[in-house]
Amino acid sequence: MDQNLDLSEDPATSEAPPQVDNLDALESEAIHIFREVAGEFDRPVILFSGGKDSTVLLHLALKAFRPAPVPFPLLHVDTGHNFEEVLRFRDELVSRHDLRLVVARVQDWIDDGRLTERPDGTRNPLQTQPLLEAIEQNRFDAVFGGGRRDEERARAKERVFSLRDSFGQWDPRRQRPELWNLYNGKHRAGEHMRVFPLSNWTELDVWRYIQREKIELASLYYAHRREVFERDGMWLTSGPWGGPREGEEVVEKTVRYRTVGDGSCTGAVESEAYTVDDVIAEVAASHLTERGATRADDRMSEAAMEDRKREGYF
Repeated sequence: MDQNLDLSEDPATSEAPPQVDNLDALESEAIHIFREVAGEFDRPVILFSGGKDSTVLLHLALKAFRPAPVPFPLLHVDTGHNFEEVLRFRDELVSRHDLRLVVARVQDWIDDGRLTERPDGTRNPLQTQPLLEAIEQNRFDAVFGGGRRDEERARAKERVFSLRDSFGQWDPRRQRPELWNLYNGKHRAGEHMRVFPLSNWTELDVWRYIQREKIELASLYYAHRREVFERDGMWLTSGPWGGPREGEEVVEKTVRYRTVGDGSCTGAVESEAYTVDDVIAEVAASHLTERGATRADDRMSEAAMEDRKREGYF
């Protein structure tokens, strides 16, 4: 070895390695996943509810394929108990970006007898059959979802590419390793893959990304005045799903929603977070995930989410 070779760097002339921001890394990973699916599958679709996670998912898809349009449609499983603010936002976003929206309405399945209304009025558990039939009828072979591992213990078990069998069911024993972010999309006829580009994001990451990218959300994610009543420690609002019950007093409070879904089981939280900055500060100080704090359907049992996933739920 040449003893005169100086391997040290001159601090005056050497360039510091570029710093990769955490949000940049998460965005890059998600965009890579979108492009991987577009190249590997024939008929992908994005599950879109108008909520914050699916809105961020759509924003990433638009970025992944710009200036070309998003090369696959959106699919919304509409319980019929959605918040009006969310449905208006969904339709405005679809129109603005000239997207194709497929809607599977739970009410249609109830009307023709394929599903029966639950005694408690909650329709979230009724979404599975319309979802699976919409996937089968449209021959979707990859279904993007906005699920994140930090939301709930069953979702923490998910791979980014989550194989579902010909009945749409999830079997943890059939999931593939994803070492070095290598994704295996191989599947048999009739099977499909659920794909989760936001798997490694947290709720705080999502809100910081919304702040950075100036992403518009449905208005109910920010503090507003609303008539609510308390049930099981959550603030619910009345609507076509019913309520309040006898003894449940309606009061007006300043609230916001951390997550949106079926109005019968999605609660609001008292909040003065009127801006994105306010929400970020609030989320950073919270010790509960948004589902744990505001989703009654996840409180039915310790394994409620995992049971529904095995049946074909999101």
